[in-house]
This record gives sequence, C-alpha cells and structure tokens, in this order.
Amino acid sequence: MKTKSRVKKRVLTFIVAVILFILSFFASLTLGQTNISISTTLQAILRFDPNNTEHIIVVTSRLTRTLIACVIGASLAIAGAMMQALTRNPLASPSIFGINAGAIFFIVVGITFFSMESLTQYMWIAFLGAGVAAICVYVLGSSGSQGVSPLKIVLSGAAISALFMSFTQGLLVIDEQRIQTVLFWMTGSVAGRSMDMLLPVFPFIVSGMVIALLMGHSMNILLSGEDVAKGLGQQTLWIKICMAIVVVFLAGGSVAIGGSIGFLGLIVPHMVRGLVGPDYRLVLPLCGITGACLLLFADVAARLIIMPQEVPIGVMTAFIGTPFFIYIARRRLS
Repeated sequence: MKTKSRVKKRVLTFIVAVILFILSFFASLTLGQTNISISTTLQAILRFDPNNTEHIIVVTSRLTRTLIACVIGASLAIAGAMMQALTRNPLASPSIFGINAGAIFFIVVGITFFSMESLTQYMWIAFLGAGVAAICVYVLGSSGSQGVSPLKIVLSGAAISALFMSFTQGLLVIDEQRIQTVLFWMTGSVAGRSMDMLLPVFPFIVSGMVIALLMGHSMNILLSGEDVAKGLGQQTLWIKICMAIVVVFLAGGSVAIGGSIGFLGLIVPHMVRGLVGPDYRLVLPLCGITGACLLLFADVAARLIIMPQEVPIGVMTAFIGTPFFIYIARRRLS
C-alpha cells in the first residue's frame, strides 16, 4: 500500500509540475508591457500574421525569450542537482561554486583582450571558464590531509567565485568602454536575446541533459557509497568525470546565453527531493521541469514589478535564493 501511495504521489507531482510549466510558459508569452490574450498568442504561433503588431511581439520577442528561459532554467537546475550528488553537499550549485563566475570572467577576458564578438567564441570560452573554475574549486577543496569535505568545498567555491568576480571588476575598471557589453552577462537576463544566441549552444545543452538523465541510476548507486558502487562494478572515477563534464556544459552554456543567474541550481534540487525523494531517475527530469517553470515565473515577475523598466532576472533569483541558502547553511552547519 505504501508503494502504491508513493507512486501515486510521484505521478501527481509530475502532473502538477507539467501543469505549472504550461501555465508559466503561457504567462511568459502573454504578460508584459503589452498584455496579449492566450487566443491571440496561439494564433501568432500557429497562424502568424506579419501585419499584426501583437503577433510580431509574440513571435519575434516573447517566444524566443520564453524558450531561452526554459533552456537556462532546466540546465541550471539539473546542473545543481548533479553537483550536489557529485560533492554530496546540499549547498552545491554552479553560482555558489564559482562556475558561473569563471565563465563570465573568461568571457570578459575574451572581449577585453581578444575583441571577441562571435557567439560561438563566447560559448567555447564560457565552457573553458566554467571548467577552469570547477578544477580550481576541487583542487582547493581537496587540499590538506583531511581531503574533500562539504565545508571545505563551500568555502573553496566562495573563494573562487569572489576571486573571479574581483578579476572581472578589475578588467572593467581598466576598460570602461566595455562595461555596457559585459553588463549583458554580469546581471543575468533573458531579455533582448535572440535565437542566434541559443542555437550554437543548444546541441551541447541538450546532449548534457540527455546524458544526465541516462546517468540517474549510476548516480543512485554512487550515492550509496564509493565501496558499494565499486562492488557493483561501477567505474566511479569515470562516472564522476562524466558528471563534471555535463555540469560544465550545462552551466557554461547557460552563462553563454543568459549570463550569471544564481541560486536556481541550489533551490530546485532541494524542492524536488522533498517531493519525490532521493531517486535521481526522478529527481533529474523533475528538476528540468521545475527549473524551467521557476525561471519563467521569475522572468514574468521581473517584467511586471517596475514597469515599464525590468529587473534583471538574476536579481529576482537571488532575491528568492538568498534566504533559502542561509536556511540550508544554518541547518547544515549548526
């Protein structure tokens, strides 16, 4: 009976998540400075009329913005869940562990010293920066006789994040003319993005998501303990390396599109595990749905709070995530 009840709860959770995602998707398409009805929105998507102003707003602006928010939200949530499993640290996320900051710093370096303007170049250098940051955090967190510990990893991530952000600010002081260009990534936003920014990164993000979903069973075994996993024939080192590469692709790709959007990778995995338990075969897909849903709602709120201006979406996610981070940190370290 308990098993049937658990299954029903999980199915209901997925159904509710999908319904909320659909609602947030259409809210993103219809709400803003110009409110557009759902019927008009559907007509714009299915029967686009180039002479209809509302159709133009939906297709050329909001649809692209909505799709990008879905991709970034799902990517960061899945990356956060994998980081928490990989490090066994409930405070792990791409923003807290300096991966986002590393990607942004490398983009700034590329813009400042190499005059990079190609979106493909931004993508590759964001991947490189995310990878370098991840390696720095691991090396710093595993140094010493006691090896890796959750507290050391958190402190290492905070230190690397602060270091890269300081370097970024220093470069902006040197080259003030680049501030407006770099601010595009530092504040975090899905506004003003085009499909040209999504398409080069999209294959890598989709590949990362697919690999992550296929690794759910292996991650469950890995969380049972190193010895247990090896006893069951798992190549734990290769699994960890693969997980780290997927995180770099998902987090680095998200930064290349939308800049620094923090705390999403921290909040969503905790919410999802509280609903469906620790089984990563369920956690990862639900993280993708919930992450997309949460970022869509945050983007809609960012448009409406101070209309006609907009709050950067990174500010909205930080506003939501900071109290949650403090709560988790106090409960974990007390």
